[in-house]
Amino acid sequence: MALSQRVESPPSARRGRRPLKDLLYSQHLAPYFFIAPFVITLLAFWAFPLVRTFIMSTQEVLFGEAAFVGTDNYERLWRDRIFWQALYNSARYMVLTLLLLIPIPLVLAAIINSKIGSERVKNLFKASLFVPALTSIVVAGIIFRLMFSETSTGLMNQFISLLGADPVRWLRTDTGGLIALLALAMWRYTGVNILYFLAGMQSIPDEYYEAASIDGAGRVRQFFSITLPNLKPTLVYVTTISIYGGLAMFLESFMLYAGNNSPNNQGLTVVGYLYRRGIEENDLGFASAVGVVLLVVIMTINLTYLTLTGTFKKEER
Repeated sequence: MALSQRVESPPSARRGRRPLKDLLYSQHLAPYFFIAPFVITLLAFWAFPLVRTFIMSTQEVLFGEAAFVGTDNYERLWRDRIFWQALYNSARYMVLTLLLLIPIPLVLAAIINSKIGSERVKNLFKASLFVPALTSIVVAGIIFRLMFSETSTGLMNQFISLLGADPVRWLRTDTGGLIALLALAMWRYTGVNILYFLAGMQSIPDEYYEAASIDGAGRVRQFFSITLPNLKPTLVYVTTISIYGGLAMFLESFMLYAGNNSPNNQGLTVVGYLYRRGIEENDLGFASAVGVVLLVVIMTINLTYLTLTGTFKKEER
């Protein structure tokens, strides 16, 4: 009669597998395994390109060959009139979008969050305002280019003709082009900011408003005394991303003007200028210097704003 025998692995093999099992199930290493994909992605797609851009900004890169030129690219950038015009265009667009895309969505969010009106109407309003954010910027740019066409058949010219005005060459003038860009930004991002503010408002306890009503505070007083102070983290976040979005705007202008060449460079942004010098003219070293300067400007503005708003202050216990 055959006897079944249990075949055991040698002690050395068991000892070899045990450390590996302990390593995989280690509670000390588990957090590092979870954050590893984020760290790898951050290093591969942010840290390495950033360091590489800094290096290229000190080089002359032509057809795969790089030669060290020191600060020559930055000196050329300092003397470049078109760069300063592009920076002015981006800064102006950023400031105006802040003035439009912070107060208006904030007031609309307060109205939607109030107990006045039908919930169905409010939900329909929120959905209709958020739909533009799902639309491709390419498609939106083409639509707005047709809307602001200089012909008499353009939608905006048809509208002002009802008021008795003559057709306007919107995209041929600096003011008209800026109005078109701001209209596109309002159409696309108002609903997004409304949802940000709504999320912040709905996290405020109702007891605050009930106590204020008992004390005789009206809706306006409640808005300034309760809503705004408790909405500060959301306001800081929306303002920070709006500063970045305004200074880094490119595709909206590119599609609105059907390219990177607008009349008298009125629609040229810093990112558009980077694209022109780096992609269209193949001057990657100079374009890297433009990118580094843009990064420094955005970081300086945002860090200053976050410091002034007390974001970096430790909470007192």
